[in-house]
Amino acid sequence: MKDHREIAKELDLFSFHQYAPGAVFWHPKGWTIYKTLMEFIRQKIEKDGYQEISTPVMVKNQLFKKSGHWEHFGEHNMFNLAVYEDEEIESGKIPTKDIKGLKMVDVNYSLKPMNCPESAIIYSARHRSYHELPIKLSEFGILHRRELSGVLGGTFRVRQFIIDDAHLFVRPDQIQEEIHKLILLVLEVYKSLNFTPRFYLATKPDKAMGDKKTWKEAEKDLQRTLKDTKVDFAIKPKDGAFYGPKIDIHIKDSQDRDWQLATIQLDFQIPQKMELSYTDKDGQKKRPVMIHRAIFGSFERFVGIITEHFQGAFPVWLSPIQVIVLPISDKFIDYAKEVKDALGKANIRTDIDERNETLQAKIRDATLQKIPYLVIVGAKEQESGKIAIRTRDGKDLGQMPVNQFTNKITEEIENKS
Repeated sequence: MKDHREIAKELDLFSFHQYAPGAVFWHPKGWTIYKTLMEFIRQKIEKDGYQEISTPVMVKNQLFKKSGHWEHFGEHNMFNLAVYEDEEIESGKIPTKDIKGLKMVDVNYSLKPMNCPESAIIYSARHRSYHELPIKLSEFGILHRRELSGVLGGTFRVRQFIIDDAHLFVRPDQIQEEIHKLILLVLEVYKSLNFTPRFYLATKPDKAMGDKKTWKEAEKDLQRTLKDTKVDFAIKPKDGAFYGPKIDIHIKDSQDRDWQLATIQLDFQIPQKMELSYTDKDGQKKRPVMIHRAIFGSFERFVGIITEHFQGAFPVWLSPIQVIVLPISDKFIDYAKEVKDALGKANIRTDIDERNETLQAKIRDATLQKIPYLVIVGAKEQESGKIAIRTRDGKDLGQMPVNQFTNKITEEIENKS
């Protein structure tokens, strides 16, 4: 089995460079996979009332001190910067701290390592009423975490990444229903990739915010919903987030490796730290509950996992190039372009091989590029107005009209096959 970095080089998906350790350079084909996954999630959640937001990448680290992340996540896991206004520099009143006898400029900004405090800011931007909840905010924000250079490994462990993140602000009486919906969403999404998810309830860690009673209530809420949804689950003792218990979802890939991907986290602590509220039907201010959720988790990591899982032979809907048109000779390039244009109008990602090579060489190269469908056009196809089709596995599907083939591919894409 090939490593995802080797496959990425062969298929021209992404690369890494010494100028940006722990960050991915996405090539057009790899970025197509990335965007396809992102749009897939967008389409799924828009139906359920999610609203997409975008928040700053660089914020004052006071925010993380207020939310509790600074203490529990650790300032050493963040990229921290010293950024001061011109007047502060000119006045000479820049705060410093003593590190091993050296006076260092104190950092006051961080590149955000997570999106939750920023989502809380948007929630708190105006007064909220009980009938507005649940409020569901999704964000595909760029995150940074300080990983040691020794643990960086392709897309599996990076310093810059995007999570398919969302934060749901709910009333206590809405917790069960929303968690139930999220479990069903996970099942539906993973089915599209032929993964069978396994569920785990992660309980209170030794280092956590909040009181034991609140944690017990939150754990019971998650456990009850898992049982009501009729999914099998196991317990991960003391493996919850510092702000609340969570449901972790694992899958096994084609190499029988275990991966923890999706997560659904219940949080009573950050709403309190960030002083969030809504006015209930009795006119009293109440505290919302925050649900953190990600389906794929880090897109970088997920793309790496499925690259190895499929060994580059992505399903049709995810393939960067879904069809390649191979004219037998230069005489049929014009007809090949007509076929390509017709497929393109149906939003089928299509390429054409116009090189002055033999048909066998073109078929070999397209097969090595793992392109799902190879369309061959020559004299017979041009005269009949049809196309000859074969798969990357070498199966000959014979000839068919372009519109029939278009319908076939469109159906496969829609069915995520």
